[in-house]
Amino acid sequence: MSTRILIHNGTILTFSAPYPVLEGQALLIEGGRIARIAPKAAIPGPFDKVIDAGGQVLMPGLINAHMHFYSTLVRGLGKMAPSASFQEVLDNLWWRLDRKLSLDDVEVSAQVVLLDAIRKGTTTLVDHHASPFAVTGSLDRIADAVKASGLRACLCYEVSDRDGGAIATEGLEENARFARRCAAEQDPQLRALFGLHAAFTLTDETLDRAAELGRDLGIGFHVHVAEAASDVAANLEQHGLTPTARLHAHGLLGPNSIAAHAVHVTDADIDLLAATGTFVAHNPQSNLNNAVGIADLLRLTGRGARVGLGTDAMTVNMLEEVRVALWAQHLRQANPSCAFMEVANTLFVRNPELASQLWGFPLGTLQEGAAADLILVDYHPPTPLNDETVLGHLIFGLSQATVDTTICGGRVLMEGKRLTLDLDEAALAARSRALATRLWERF
Repeated sequence: MSTRILIHNGTILTFSAPYPVLEGQALLIEGGRIARIAPKAAIPGPFDKVIDAGGQVLMPGLINAHMHFYSTLVRGLGKMAPSASFQEVLDNLWWRLDRKLSLDDVEVSAQVVLLDAIRKGTTTLVDHHASPFAVTGSLDRIADAVKASGLRACLCYEVSDRDGGAIATEGLEENARFARRCAAEQDPQLRALFGLHAAFTLTDETLDRAAELGRDLGIGFHVHVAEAASDVAANLEQHGLTPTARLHAHGLLGPNSIAAHAVHVTDADIDLLAATGTFVAHNPQSNLNNAVGIADLLRLTGRGARVGLGTDAMTVNMLEEVRVALWAQHLRQANPSCAFMEVANTLFVRNPELASQLWGFPLGTLQEGAAADLILVDYHPPTPLNDETVLGHLIFGLSQATVDTTICGGRVLMEGKRLTLDLDEAALAARSRALATRLWERF
Protein backbone atom coordinates (compact mmCIF):
# COMPACT_ATOMS: atom_id res chain seq x y z
CA MET A 1 0.00 0.00 0.00
CA SER A 2 1.33 3.46 -0.91
CA THR A 3 2.06 6.06 1.75
CA ARG A 4 -0.72 8.60 2.36
CA ILE A 5 0.42 12.04 3.54
CA LEU A 6 -2.03 14.81 4.41
CA ILE A 7 -0.86 18.44 4.48
CA HIS A 8 -3.31 20.95 5.94
CA ASN A 9 -3.63 24.41 7.44
CA GLY A 10 -1.33 26.16 4.92
CA THR A 11 -1.80 28.54 2.00
CA ILE A 12 -1.54 26.65 -1.29
CA LEU A 13 0.08 28.28 -4.33
CA THR A 14 -0.88 26.01 -7.20
CA PHE A 15 1.06 27.64 -10.07
CA SER A 16 -1.87 26.58 -12.24
CA ALA A 17 -4.95 28.48 -13.39
CA PRO A 18 -7.73 29.21 -12.73
CA TYR A 19 -7.27 29.13 -8.92
CA PRO A 20 -3.62 29.85 -8.20
CA VAL A 21 -4.00 30.58 -4.45
CA LEU A 22 -6.09 28.31 -2.22
CA GLU A 23 -7.04 28.88 1.42
CA GLY A 24 -8.80 26.40 3.69
CA GLN A 25 -7.77 23.43 1.58
CA ALA A 26 -5.77 20.33 2.42
CA LEU A 27 -3.61 18.29 0.07
CA LEU A 28 -3.38 14.50 -0.01
CA ILE A 29 -0.31 12.71 -1.35
CA GLU A 30 -0.66 9.10 -2.38
CA GLY A 31 1.46 6.93 -4.66
CA GLY A 32 3.91 9.76 -5.31
CA ARG A 33 1.17 11.94 -6.81
CA ILE A 34 -1.22 14.60 -5.54
CA ALA A 35 -4.37 12.56 -5.03
CA ARG A 36 -6.75 15.21 -3.71
CA ILE A 37 -7.01 18.92 -2.92
CA ALA A 38 -10.10 19.62 -0.83
CA PRO A 39 -11.18 20.76 2.64
CA LYS A 40 -9.60 18.53 5.29
CA ALA A 41 -12.98 17.18 6.39
CA ALA A 42 -13.65 15.93 2.86
CA ILE A 43 -10.53 13.73 2.73
CA PRO A 44 -11.04 10.47 4.61
CA GLY A 45 -8.23 8.81 6.50
CA PRO A 46 -6.34 6.95 7.65
CA PHE A 47 -3.09 8.77 6.93
CA ASP A 48 0.46 7.56 7.39
CA LYS A 49 1.60 11.10 8.10
CA VAL A 50 -0.11 14.42 8.77
CA ILE A 51 1.77 17.70 8.33
CA ASP A 52 0.40 20.89 9.90
CA ALA A 53 1.45 23.72 7.56
CA GLY A 54 0.21 26.54 9.79
CA GLY A 55 2.19 29.72 9.13
CA GLN A 56 3.54 28.27 5.91
CA VAL A 57 3.00 28.47 2.18
CA LEU A 58 2.70 25.21 0.26
CA MET A 59 3.96 25.48 -3.31
CA PRO A 60 5.43 23.29 -6.07
CA GLY A 61 9.04 22.23 -5.89
CA LEU A 62 11.08 24.54 -8.09
CA ILE A 63 12.75 23.60 -11.37
CA ASN A 64 16.19 24.56 -12.72
CA ALA A 65 16.36 24.46 -16.53
CA HIS A 66 20.18 24.65 -16.90
CA MET A 67 22.71 23.51 -14.31
CA HIS A 68 26.32 22.27 -14.09
CA PHE A 69 26.77 19.96 -11.08
CA TYR A 70 30.47 19.54 -11.87
CA SER A 71 31.35 23.13 -10.97
CA THR A 72 30.93 22.57 -7.21
CA LEU A 73 34.60 21.96 -6.42
CA VAL A 74 35.70 25.28 -7.90
CA ARG A 75 34.24 27.20 -4.96
CA GLY A 76 37.01 29.36 -3.50
CA LEU A 77 39.59 28.36 -6.12
CA GLY A 78 41.89 31.31 -6.81
CA LYS A 79 44.62 29.75 -8.94
CA MET A 80 43.40 30.84 -12.37
CA ALA A 81 44.75 33.84 -14.23
CA PRO A 82 42.56 36.96 -14.44
CA SER A 83 40.26 36.77 -17.46
CA ALA A 84 39.36 39.74 -19.62
CA SER A 85 36.87 37.92 -21.88
CA PHE A 86 34.51 34.97 -21.85
CA GLN A 87 36.94 32.91 -23.91
CA GLU A 88 39.61 33.54 -21.29
CA VAL A 89 37.17 32.45 -18.56
CA LEU A 90 36.79 29.16 -20.43
CA ASP A 91 40.52 28.77 -21.07
CA ASN A 92 41.70 29.84 -17.63
CA LEU A 93 39.04 28.21 -15.45
CA TRP A 94 36.36 25.91 -16.80
CA TRP A 95 38.28 23.99 -19.46
CA ARG A 96 41.24 23.62 -17.10
CA LEU A 97 38.91 22.37 -14.39
CA ASP A 98 36.87 19.86 -16.38
CA ARG A 99 40.03 18.23 -17.81
CA LYS A 100 41.18 17.41 -14.27
CA LEU A 101 37.93 15.94 -12.93
CA SER A 102 37.85 12.31 -11.82
CA LEU A 103 34.70 10.20 -11.55
CA ASP A 104 34.86 10.59 -7.76
CA ASP A 105 34.98 14.37 -8.19
CA VAL A 106 31.99 14.19 -10.51
CA GLU A 107 29.90 12.22 -8.04
CA VAL A 108 30.73 14.24 -4.94
CA SER A 109 30.10 17.50 -6.82
CA ALA A 110 26.61 16.31 -7.64
CA GLN A 111 25.97 15.07 -4.10
CA VAL A 112 26.82 18.45 -2.57
CA VAL A 113 24.67 20.40 -5.03
CA LEU A 114 21.70 18.07 -4.63
CA LEU A 115 21.64 18.42 -0.85
CA ASP A 116 21.74 22.19 -1.25
CA ALA A 117 18.89 21.95 -3.76
CA ILE A 118 16.76 20.15 -1.17
CA ARG A 119 17.41 22.96 1.29
CA LYS A 120 16.50 25.60 -1.31
CA GLY A 121 13.33 23.84 -2.48
CA THR A 122 14.55 22.92 -5.97
CA THR A 123 13.28 19.42 -6.75
CA THR A 124 14.04 19.08 -10.48
CA LEU A 125 17.29 20.01 -12.24
CA VAL A 126 18.35 19.80 -15.88
CA ASP A 127 22.11 19.24 -15.80
CA HIS A 128 24.83 19.64 -18.42
CA HIS A 129 28.01 17.72 -17.58
CA ALA A 130 31.64 17.82 -18.77
CA SER A 131 34.68 15.78 -17.64
CA PRO A 132 36.64 15.04 -20.85
CA PHE A 133 39.20 12.75 -19.23
CA ALA A 134 36.56 10.92 -17.16
CA VAL A 135 33.74 10.53 -19.67
CA THR A 136 32.58 6.94 -19.63
CA GLY A 137 30.39 6.23 -16.62
CA SER A 138 30.21 9.88 -15.55
CA LEU A 139 26.45 10.10 -16.07
CA ASP A 140 25.93 6.92 -14.04
CA ARG A 141 27.90 8.43 -11.16
CA ILE A 142 25.75 11.56 -11.28
CA ALA A 143 22.64 9.40 -11.52
CA ASP A 144 23.75 7.54 -8.37
CA ALA A 145 23.87 10.86 -6.54
CA VAL A 146 20.44 11.84 -7.88
CA LYS A 147 18.92 8.53 -6.81
CA ALA A 148 20.32 8.87 -3.29
CA SER A 149 19.04 12.45 -2.98
CA GLY A 150 15.45 11.63 -3.89
CA LEU A 151 15.31 14.53 -6.37
CA ARG A 152 14.77 14.45 -10.14
CA ALA A 153 17.40 15.30 -12.76
CA CYS A 154 17.69 15.23 -16.52
CA LEU A 155 21.30 14.46 -17.43
CA CYS A 156 23.51 14.76 -20.49
CA TYR A 157 27.20 14.76 -21.38
CA GLU A 158 28.68 17.86 -23.04
CA VAL A 159 30.17 16.67 -26.36
CA SER A 160 32.94 18.89 -27.74
CA ASP A 161 35.78 18.59 -30.26
CA ARG A 162 38.01 20.88 -28.18
CA ASP A 163 39.91 17.91 -26.71
CA GLY A 164 40.12 15.86 -29.90
CA GLY A 165 38.03 13.44 -31.90
CA ALA A 166 38.46 10.42 -29.62
CA ILE A 167 37.05 12.26 -26.62
CA ALA A 168 34.22 13.66 -28.75
CA THR A 169 33.34 10.11 -29.80
CA GLU A 170 33.44 8.96 -26.18
CA GLY A 171 31.04 11.78 -25.29
CA LEU A 172 28.66 10.78 -28.07
CA GLU A 173 28.70 7.21 -26.78
CA GLU A 174 28.16 8.29 -23.15
CA ASN A 175 25.06 10.26 -24.12
CA ALA A 176 23.68 7.37 -26.15
CA ARG A 177 24.41 4.78 -23.47
CA PHE A 178 22.77 6.78 -20.69
CA ALA A 179 19.75 7.64 -22.86
CA ARG A 180 19.23 3.93 -23.54
CA ARG A 181 19.48 3.25 -19.81
CA CYS A 182 16.79 5.84 -19.08
CA ALA A 183 14.53 4.49 -21.81
CA ALA A 184 14.88 0.96 -20.45
CA GLU A 185 14.46 1.78 -16.76
CA GLN A 186 11.79 4.52 -16.94
CA ASP A 187 12.98 5.69 -13.55
CA PRO A 188 10.77 8.61 -12.42
CA GLN A 189 13.83 10.39 -11.01
CA LEU A 190 15.95 10.30 -14.19
CA ARG A 191 15.66 11.56 -17.74
CA ALA A 192 18.21 12.12 -20.54
CA LEU A 193 18.95 14.69 -23.21
CA PHE A 194 21.83 14.67 -25.71
CA GLY A 195 24.49 17.12 -24.55
CA LEU A 196 26.59 19.35 -26.79
CA HIS A 197 28.92 22.12 -25.67
CA ALA A 198 28.44 24.94 -28.20
CA ALA A 199 28.58 25.25 -31.97
CA PHE A 200 31.99 26.97 -31.91
CA THR A 201 33.70 23.88 -30.42
CA LEU A 202 31.92 21.34 -32.61
CA THR A 203 32.73 20.24 -36.16
CA ASP A 204 30.03 19.63 -38.74
CA GLU A 205 30.85 15.93 -38.63
CA THR A 206 30.28 15.73 -34.86
CA LEU A 207 27.05 17.70 -35.14
CA ASP A 208 25.78 15.28 -37.78
CA ARG A 209 26.74 12.24 -35.71
CA ALA A 210 24.97 13.70 -32.68
CA ALA A 211 21.89 14.54 -34.72
CA GLU A 212 21.65 10.99 -36.05
CA LEU A 213 22.07 9.45 -32.60
CA GLY A 214 19.55 11.83 -31.07
CA ARG A 215 16.97 11.04 -33.73
CA ASP A 216 17.50 7.30 -33.25
CA LEU A 217 17.13 7.66 -29.49
CA GLY A 218 14.13 9.98 -29.75
CA ILE A 219 15.60 12.65 -27.48
CA GLY A 220 16.35 16.34 -27.82
CA PHE A 221 19.60 18.23 -27.37
CA HIS A 222 20.97 20.49 -24.63
CA VAL A 223 23.49 23.01 -25.95
CA HIS A 224 24.93 26.45 -25.18
CA VAL A 225 23.79 28.90 -27.86
CA ALA A 226 25.19 32.39 -28.48
CA GLU A 227 26.25 32.80 -24.87
CA ALA A 228 28.99 35.24 -25.89
CA ALA A 229 29.58 37.36 -28.96
CA SER A 230 32.70 35.28 -29.63
CA ASP A 231 30.52 32.20 -30.30
CA VAL A 232 28.65 34.11 -32.98
CA ALA A 233 31.82 35.53 -34.52
CA ALA A 234 33.53 32.13 -34.71
CA ASN A 235 30.57 30.47 -36.41
CA LEU A 236 30.10 33.31 -38.90
CA GLU A 237 33.78 33.32 -39.77
CA GLN A 238 34.19 29.56 -40.13
CA HIS A 239 30.75 28.49 -41.36
CA GLY A 240 28.93 31.59 -42.54
CA LEU A 241 26.07 30.95 -40.13
CA THR A 242 25.08 32.10 -36.66
CA PRO A 243 25.22 29.39 -33.98
CA THR A 244 21.42 29.13 -34.00
CA ALA A 245 21.22 28.82 -37.78
CA ARG A 246 24.04 26.28 -37.84
CA LEU A 247 22.46 24.08 -35.19
CA HIS A 248 19.18 24.29 -37.08
CA ALA A 249 20.91 23.29 -40.33
CA HIS A 250 22.10 20.12 -38.61
CA GLY A 251 18.64 19.29 -37.26
CA LEU A 252 19.44 19.97 -33.62
CA LEU A 253 16.70 22.45 -32.75
CA GLY A 254 13.20 21.34 -31.86
CA PRO A 255 10.55 21.16 -29.13
CA ASN A 256 12.60 18.66 -27.09
CA SER A 257 15.83 20.69 -27.24
CA ILE A 258 17.22 23.33 -24.88
CA ALA A 259 19.24 26.33 -26.09
CA ALA A 260 21.02 27.71 -23.05
CA HIS A 261 21.67 31.48 -22.84
CA ALA A 262 20.71 32.95 -26.26
CA VAL A 263 22.26 36.28 -25.29
CA HIS A 264 23.55 37.22 -28.75
CA VAL A 265 20.73 36.15 -31.06
CA THR A 266 19.33 38.01 -34.04
CA ASP A 267 15.65 38.37 -34.85
CA ALA A 268 16.10 35.64 -37.46
CA ASP A 269 17.67 33.39 -34.80
CA ILE A 270 14.78 34.00 -32.43
CA ASP A 271 12.30 33.23 -35.19
CA LEU A 272 14.08 29.89 -35.74
CA LEU A 273 13.95 29.11 -32.02
CA ALA A 274 10.26 30.00 -31.91
CA ALA A 275 9.32 28.16 -35.10
CA THR A 276 11.05 24.97 -33.98
CA GLY A 277 9.64 25.19 -30.44
CA THR A 278 13.16 25.06 -28.99
CA PHE A 279 13.24 25.86 -25.27
CA VAL A 280 15.55 28.75 -24.29
CA ALA A 281 17.13 28.63 -20.81
CA HIS A 282 17.90 32.13 -19.55
CA ASN A 283 20.77 32.33 -16.99
CA PRO A 284 21.02 35.95 -15.84
CA GLN A 285 23.43 35.63 -12.89
CA SER A 286 25.94 33.69 -14.97
CA ASN A 287 25.69 36.11 -17.87
CA LEU A 288 26.25 39.06 -15.56
CA ASN A 289 29.14 37.31 -13.81
CA ASN A 290 30.86 36.53 -17.13
CA ALA A 291 30.09 39.99 -18.54
CA VAL A 292 28.74 38.48 -21.76
CA GLY A 293 25.58 40.60 -21.82
CA ILE A 294 21.95 40.23 -20.79
CA ALA A 295 19.54 38.27 -22.96
CA ASP A 296 16.70 40.39 -24.30
CA LEU A 297 13.82 38.56 -22.67
CA LEU A 298 11.20 40.91 -24.07
CA ARG A 299 12.42 40.40 -27.63
CA LEU A 300 12.67 36.64 -27.18
CA THR A 301 9.21 36.20 -25.73
CA GLY A 302 7.72 38.88 -27.97
CA ARG A 303 8.76 36.90 -31.04
CA GLY A 304 7.31 33.70 -29.63
CA ALA A 305 10.29 31.91 -28.09
CA ARG A 306 9.67 29.67 -25.08
CA VAL A 307 11.98 30.98 -22.35
CA GLY A 308 12.58 29.34 -19.00
CA LEU A 309 15.10 29.93 -16.23
CA GLY A 310 18.37 28.22 -15.35
CA THR A 311 21.24 29.12 -13.07
CA ASP A 312 24.31 27.79 -14.92
CA ALA A 313 25.56 26.62 -11.49
CA MET A 314 25.62 30.09 -9.92
CA THR A 315 23.03 28.91 -7.37
CA VAL A 316 20.34 26.30 -6.84
CA ASN A 317 18.01 28.89 -5.33
CA MET A 318 15.55 29.56 -8.14
CA LEU A 319 13.76 32.39 -6.33
CA GLU A 320 17.10 34.18 -6.03
CA GLU A 321 17.67 33.68 -9.77
CA VAL A 322 14.25 35.01 -10.75
CA ARG A 323 14.84 38.18 -8.73
CA VAL A 324 18.13 38.81 -10.53
CA ALA A 325 16.40 38.13 -13.84
CA LEU A 326 13.98 40.95 -13.11
CA TRP A 327 16.68 43.46 -12.11
CA ALA A 328 18.73 42.48 -15.17
CA GLN A 329 15.81 43.11 -17.52
CA HIS A 330 15.21 46.50 -15.95
CA LEU A 331 18.83 47.36 -16.72
CA ARG A 332 18.75 45.75 -20.18
CA GLN A 333 15.63 47.64 -21.19
CA ALA A 334 16.50 50.83 -19.24
CA ASN A 335 12.99 50.61 -17.82
CA PRO A 336 12.33 49.84 -14.13
CA SER A 337 8.67 49.03 -14.83
CA CYS A 338 9.07 46.37 -17.51
CA ALA A 339 9.23 42.59 -17.86
CA PHE A 340 7.61 41.57 -14.58
CA MET A 341 5.27 38.98 -16.09
CA GLU A 342 7.80 37.85 -18.69
CA VAL A 343 10.36 37.15 -15.97
CA ALA A 344 7.86 35.48 -13.62
CA ASN A 345 6.64 33.23 -16.41
CA THR A 346 10.14 31.81 -16.98
CA LEU A 347 10.15 30.11 -13.59
CA PHE A 348 6.49 29.60 -12.75
CA VAL A 349 5.08 28.70 -16.19
CA ARG A 350 7.79 27.71 -18.68
CA ASN A 351 10.00 25.63 -16.39
CA PRO A 352 7.02 23.46 -15.36
CA GLU A 353 6.16 23.07 -19.06
CA LEU A 354 9.70 21.91 -19.83
CA ALA A 355 9.89 19.47 -16.92
CA SER A 356 6.45 18.05 -17.63
CA GLN A 357 7.47 17.53 -21.25
CA LEU A 358 10.73 15.79 -20.30
CA TRP A 359 9.17 13.54 -17.68
CA GLY A 360 5.85 12.86 -19.38
CA PHE A 361 3.67 13.75 -16.39
CA PRO A 362 2.79 17.07 -14.67
CA LEU A 363 5.61 18.68 -12.68
CA GLY A 364 5.86 22.13 -11.15
CA THR A 365 2.18 22.48 -10.34
CA LEU A 366 -0.09 21.55 -7.45
CA GLN A 367 -3.12 19.91 -8.98
CA GLU A 368 -4.71 16.51 -8.66
CA GLY A 369 -2.72 13.94 -10.65
CA ALA A 370 0.50 15.96 -10.69
CA ALA A 371 3.71 14.67 -9.16
CA ALA A 372 3.93 15.24 -5.42
CA ASP A 373 6.96 17.53 -5.68
CA LEU A 374 6.30 20.33 -3.24
CA ILE A 375 7.81 22.55 -0.59
CA LEU A 376 6.64 24.27 2.57
CA VAL A 377 8.04 27.75 3.15
CA ASP A 378 7.82 29.73 6.40
CA TYR A 379 5.88 32.86 5.50
CA HIS A 380 3.40 35.13 7.22
CA PRO A 381 2.33 37.55 4.45
CA PRO A 382 2.39 41.16 5.66
CA THR A 383 -0.01 42.19 2.88
CA PRO A 384 -2.91 40.31 1.25
CA LEU A 385 -1.78 37.14 -0.52
CA ASN A 386 -4.22 36.24 -3.28
CA ASP A 387 -4.46 35.56 -7.01
CA GLU A 388 -3.58 39.16 -7.89
CA THR A 389 -0.62 39.53 -5.52
CA VAL A 390 0.94 36.07 -5.53
CA LEU A 391 3.77 36.84 -7.97
CA GLY A 392 4.77 39.91 -6.01
CA HIS A 393 4.93 37.84 -2.84
CA LEU A 394 7.02 35.18 -4.57
CA ILE A 395 9.62 37.61 -5.92
CA PHE A 396 9.73 40.17 -3.11
CA GLY A 397 8.84 38.08 -0.05
CA LEU A 398 8.92 34.31 -0.39
CA SER A 399 12.26 34.55 -2.14
CA GLN A 400 13.70 35.75 1.18
CA ALA A 401 11.91 33.16 3.32
CA THR A 402 13.17 29.80 4.56
CA VAL A 403 12.20 26.43 3.11
CA ASP A 404 11.02 24.20 5.94
CA THR A 405 10.00 21.00 4.15
CA THR A 406 10.87 19.49 0.78
CA ILE A 407 8.98 16.55 -0.72
CA CYS A 408 9.72 14.93 -4.09
CA GLY A 409 7.67 12.11 -5.56
CA GLY A 410 5.83 11.86 -2.27
CA ARG A 411 9.06 11.23 -0.36
CA VAL A 412 9.85 13.64 2.48
CA LEU A 413 13.48 14.72 1.95
CA MET A 414 13.57 17.52 4.52
CA GLU A 415 11.19 18.35 7.37
CA GLY A 416 11.56 21.02 10.00
CA LYS A 417 14.66 22.17 8.10
CA ARG A 418 16.37 18.85 8.83
CA LEU A 419 17.27 16.40 6.08
CA THR A 420 15.59 13.02 6.42
CA LEU A 421 18.05 11.23 4.12
CA ASP A 422 20.47 8.59 5.33
CA LEU A 423 23.40 10.85 4.50
CA ASP A 424 26.01 12.40 6.78
CA GLU A 425 26.35 16.00 5.59
CA ALA A 426 29.49 16.65 7.60
CA ALA A 427 31.16 13.50 6.26
CA LEU A 428 30.16 14.41 2.71
CA ALA A 429 31.57 17.92 3.12
CA ALA A 430 34.83 16.50 4.50
CA ARG A 431 35.14 14.11 1.54
CA SER A 432 34.38 16.96 -0.83
CA ARG A 433 37.10 19.13 0.74
CA ALA A 434 39.64 16.32 0.45
CA LEU A 435 38.80 15.73 -3.21
CA ALA A 436 38.81 19.47 -3.91
CA THR A 437 42.28 19.80 -2.38
CA ARG A 438 43.65 17.10 -4.67
CA LEU A 439 41.81 18.55 -7.66
CA TRP A 440 43.27 22.02 -6.97
CA GLU A 441 46.75 20.51 -6.83
CA ARG A 442 46.19 18.95 -10.26
CA PHE A 443 44.67 22.20 -11.51
